[in-house]
Amino acid sequence: MGEDMDQVGHGAAERGHDSGTGGPTREADRPALCPLTARSIVLSTLLGHHPAELPARALVRAGQVFGTAEGTIRVALTRMVAAGDLQQRDGTYRLSARLLARQARQDDSRAPRLRPWAGEWEIALVTGERRSAAERAALRQAMATLRLAELREGSWLRPANLERPRPPAAADQCAWLTGTPDDAPAPLAARLWDLDAWARQARWLLSTLAEADRLADRFAVAAAILRHLLTDPVLPTPLLPDHWPGDALREAYAAFEEEFRTTVLDRVD
Repeated sequence: MGEDMDQVGHGAAERGHDSGTGGPTREADRPALCPLTARSIVLSTLLGHHPAELPARALVRAGQVFGTAEGTIRVALTRMVAAGDLQQRDGTYRLSARLLARQARQDDSRAPRLRPWAGEWEIALVTGERRSAAERAALRQAMATLRLAELREGSWLRPANLERPRPPAAADQCAWLTGTPDDAPAPLAARLWDLDAWARQARWLLSTLAEADRLADRFAVAAAILRHLLTDPVLPTPLLPDHWPGDALREAYAAFEEEFRTTVLDRVD
């Protein structure tokens, strides 16, 4: 899942909810939800399937679960192949390399690979000079994938509690160091990430998912949850505010994934 979306139909996103912080959720704390489209059905079905390939008839059946006509799904498949989102061979559709990378990032966001944290931080200092706009953009994308935050231009850091490879853009453009802050680390973490805003959005997603009645509405909320998990800094517990909702959000998504698997994916294999 994780399709780019604007809003969900039938009012699931229209109701105000308690954010868990003592009042109704502010409009800015409501992540965008999307309507169900043929493209989002195809992508979410493949992104949730390992390996990420299925025959056309299976994707058509997935569309039927959501009331989408066979012709609409087949048109979407043709357009997605033309756009480079999918590859097609002998009637089987598989995700492109770019979307397989997204699937890997989503899998990692749901189950981050943690290591014991003894107070050390990863520090990346940009060393490249006269970098092109493409190189700068690639570095920012790499740092987002690594869940580092920018303290100032050219200086990125985070607690050293995650195991993951460094993309070439990050490895090639930066010098990497390990260190510890002289001051208390929790205020530094709060400066680097807006943890309260992330938590409010997470709680709104949890309450919205719980109140959504239709599978299509829950599908849209679950896709927004997955996008939100991609932005979780995954900090060590001592650096997090009380009642951090990260694990609850992962558990809610896992429960929806099981529902989606039994309702949709088990019907398309």
